[in-house]
Amino acid sequence: MEFDAVRSGVVVLALSLAVTTYAEENVPTSAMDRFDVRQFGAVGDGATDDTAAFQRALDAAGKAGGGVVYASRGNYFFAGHLNVPNAVTLAGMWQSVPAHNGIRDRGLPKPTDDGTTFLVTAGAGTEDGPAFITLNTNSTLKGVVLYYPQQNVDEEPQPYPWAIALRGKNPAVLAVEMLNPYNGIDATRNERHLIRDVHGQPLRRGIMVDSIYDIGRIENVHFNPWWSMKPKLFQWQMAHGEAFIFGRTDWQYVFNTFCFGYNVGYRFIRSKAGVCNGNFLGLGADDCHTALVVEDCAPYGLLITNGEFVSFHGPDPTMIEVRETNKGSVRFVNCAYWGPCNQIARISGSGTVGFSDCTFVQWGGKEGNRAALQARSGTLLVRGCEFRQDRPQIQLGKDVARAIIAENLFTGAERIDNQSQGKVQIGLNVSN
Repeated sequence: MEFDAVRSGVVVLALSLAVTTYAEENVPTSAMDRFDVRQFGAVGDGATDDTAAFQRALDAAGKAGGGVVYASRGNYFFAGHLNVPNAVTLAGMWQSVPAHNGIRDRGLPKPTDDGTTFLVTAGAGTEDGPAFITLNTNSTLKGVVLYYPQQNVDEEPQPYPWAIALRGKNPAVLAVEMLNPYNGIDATRNERHLIRDVHGQPLRRGIMVDSIYDIGRIENVHFNPWWSMKPKLFQWQMAHGEAFIFGRTDWQYVFNTFCFGYNVGYRFIRSKAGVCNGNFLGLGADDCHTALVVEDCAPYGLLITNGEFVSFHGPDPTMIEVRETNKGSVRFVNCAYWGPCNQIARISGSGTVGFSDCTFVQWGGKEGNRAALQARSGTLLVRGCEFRQDRPQIQLGKDVARAIIAENLFTGAERIDNQSQGKVQIGLNVSN
C-alpha cells in the first residue's frame, strides 16, 4: 500500500510537471510584451496610411522595454518610414518566407490569401533618404512581405531608398520576402547582424554589407525574378543590378545564397572603411553578366566553397573577375562553372587566387579559342581541377609573379600558354 501510494504520488507529480511545462511552452505572449498594430489604429485595407499607427505601436513597445509588435493578415499601406526601437520585434503572420510569383493581376494581394503585406511608397524617385524600416540594437523584422505597388513590371524601375537598414548591435531580418524593392537591405554600420530566410527580387541592389567590425551572418537568401521578367525591366536589372555587395566586414559568414539575372552576382569592394574577409559556403549565381567580382579583399582572404557560377549573357560573359586593384587572397574550393561564357576567370592584381577541386564545363567564346583561366598578374594556384572541354585551359601573362598548375585533368591536349617572367611550376597534369 505504501509503495502504491508513493508510486501514485510520483505519477501525479510527473503529470503535474508535464502539464506545467506544456503550459509554459505554449502560453501566448504576455499582453505586456505583445502590441497589436490594429489596437493602435492600423487598418490594413491597402489604402489607409498606416505609418503613424505602426510607429505608435513600436514606440509603445520600446517604452515598455521591448516586445513584439504584431501585424495580422492584411495589406498595410505606408507613405512614411518606420523606426523599430531597441529590443522590439515587428512581426507578421509568416513563420517561413512565403512564395509570391508576382502580385496577381498587377493589383493588390488579397488579405485572405496573402498574409501580412507591407505596401511601400515612401521615397519614390530617389535613392537618397531614410530606409523604409530601420532596425536597431536587438530589434527584428520577421514574417512579412514588402511590396512596392508603384513599380511597373513592364518598365525600367524607379529609384527608392533602402527597404531595410540594420543599425546597432544584433539586428535581424528573418523570414521576409522583399518582392520588388529597388534597394533591399542596407547591412552597414552594425554589429553581428543576422539575415536569414529572405527571398525576393531586389532590382538595383540586394544586400550591402560595410563597416562591420564584429561577425555578420547571411543565411538562406535567394534573389530570383519572381516578380517580373518582362524584357524592359529585366534587361535593366541585368545591366545595372548587383545582388550582394561586400565592403569592410571582418570575418563575414555567408551560407546558402543565390541570385539570378544580375549584372554582378557577388561584388567585393574597397570602401572607405576597408575590405572584406570571410567564409562563403554554397554561393550560387546564375545568368549574371559576371557571377563574382573581386575589386579588393583582405590579405587573410575570401574562402569560397561549394559555389555554382553560370554566365552566358552580356557583352563579355565571365564567371569570375579579379581586378588589378586586388591585393588579397581569394580561394575557390569545390566550385562548378558552366554556361557558354567567354572565360571562366580573368585575374589581375598583386594578390593570390586559387582554384582547388573545381569543375570547369564551358568556356572559350564563339570561336572557342579563349583560355578558361586568364591570369595577367599576381599569383595563381590551380590544383586538382577538371577542365571538361577540349579548349585552351590556362593563359599566364608576363606579369604573373608565381604560379603552380598541378594534378589537373584536361579534356584533349594540355594547352597552357605560359608567358610569365616569374616562377612557374607545371606538372602532374593528365590529358585524355
